[in-house]
Amino acid sequence: MTNPCRRHFQRVTAAQAAAATAPEQTMEGATQYELHLAQLHQDRQRLSAIQSREGKGKLKVELLPAYEPYVAGVIEAGHGAQDEVLTTIMVWRFDAGEWAGGLDVAAYVLQHSLKMPDRFERSTGCIVAEEIAEAALKAQKTGEAFPIEILTRTAELTAEEDMPDEARAKLMLALGKATLTDLDEANPGQPGQVQAGVDLLRRAIELHSSCGGKKDLERAERLLKKHAGTAG
Repeated sequence: MTNPCRRHFQRVTAAQAAAATAPEQTMEGATQYELHLAQLHQDRQRLSAIQSREGKGKLKVELLPAYEPYVAGVIEAGHGAQDEVLTTIMVWRFDAGEWAGGLDVAAYVLQHSLKMPDRFERSTGCIVAEEIAEAALKAQKTGEAFPIEILTRTAELTAEEDMPDEARAKLMLALGKATLTDLDEANPGQPGQVQAGVDLLRRAIELHSSCGGKKDLERAERLLKKHAGTAG
């Protein structure tokens, strides 16, 4: 799979097949799709033998490069045909911590309203929002940084997607906390930044009162008042 010529061939043939498939159809029957779908089933069997979620994530990091040419070809030339390989790899990239790559696929999947395979119980938009939000909240809980640009892009991609309020609340909470990171009395951030964080936290609590952001909101509101007083 490291052969550049082979990878180029896979990308080109995937792009050609995707370009020739109408949105209301599926990629079934296309050679590269069928080959990657078969590989996907084999890899899912390997993953099913691992109980650890962390272990599954590590294996996905190893497996994902084999799918890159196919995914790139479909995104480059596709018109939105249903594609189980593409939707599955989107989730695998999230599981592997490849946030930007997962969102690259998500942008295509959401644009064309691709459906998730039956084994996924959540809607596509919900999966994208919740996978990113939960990863961010987990990192924030342990004091680790999570890229705010990933959260911002996720919010933009899923803004019009239907999902449970609890799922969107997680994303608003994570984005609010990220917006307020490192801000204090000595560092008010950019003009309007504290207010933006407050608004996001308020929205999260409005959507789901038990989202866990009430203490963060209290601190942010105190900070907002102090900076307002200083400015006055």
